[in-house]
Amino acid sequence: MFRYFLSARWLGWLAMVVVLAAGCVGLGRWQLERREAVVEDIQRIEANYDAPPERYVPGVNGFDAFDPAREWTPVTFTGTYDVDEQVVVRNRPLNGQPGYEVLTPLRLEDGTAVIIDRGWLPIGNVEAGRPDAVPAPPAGTVEVTARIRPGEPEVNRGAPEGQVASVHLPALAERLEYPLQDAAYGLLALERPAAAETPVAAPKPSIDEGPHLSYSLQWFAFGVLAFVGLGYAARQQRRSDAERDGTAPDRPVRRRHPSAEEEEDAILDARGMR
Repeated sequence: MFRYFLSARWLGWLAMVVVLAAGCVGLGRWQLERREAVVEDIQRIEANYDAPPERYVPGVNGFDAFDPAREWTPVTFTGTYDVDEQVVVRNRPLNGQPGYEVLTPLRLEDGTAVIIDRGWLPIGNVEAGRPDAVPAPPAGTVEVTARIRPGEPEVNRGAPEGQVASVHLPALAERLEYPLQDAAYGLLALERPAAAETPVAAPKPSIDEGPHLSYSLQWFAFGVLAFVGLGYAARQQRRSDAERDGTAPDRPVRRRHPSAEEEEDAILDARGMR
């Protein structure tokens, strides 16, 4: 019945559909993997972001090691800001507006330091490529609560004096004359005492899963539809071949019943009255 389906032409179509469906399945699985990663991030945010701050214990919960499960966990440090080694990170948009993030080393009582991201500043109007002003942090001893964030890869792009292209902690450590805990940095949550003026605080990260699940279902559906389309094409080909060869089953002829006027005319004709 479908013997022609074993021809080179139809085998080629079948192979193309199989490849297409496999690609759709692969893309669907990729979207599911992306969703799983997003869900893991959301679970970390919900578990850690608003957790009670941990008091810093040297060698236990500092930034000299990074555990992904502890990302966003708030840790409270006591130290002094080193404003002389403060830098800003370029190309940091916020709500669609270009700007910078302010990184300031916080020197701790144990002789090490951690990098604190004190917040965001808009691009300046006075001098191109720089913020108009960087608010000073509190002077003297300060208690800082910051959320754990992993360092960023090095970006092979230059930056003006006092600026960096990314939060690449090993590169920042090379700028300092004292040890820097360079496995993670802190996103500022609270300062005591508070500064007179502060950069814009970082917003809470989104907990929206995004469209990954719906996209994956769409890709799986496309893979199924590829086989449905092939089956429909094969059915149409079979019907076309049957009509051409004269082997198509005869379709019953539907007779139309005559109307009352037609029946009356037929009777008169039969009696010769017309």
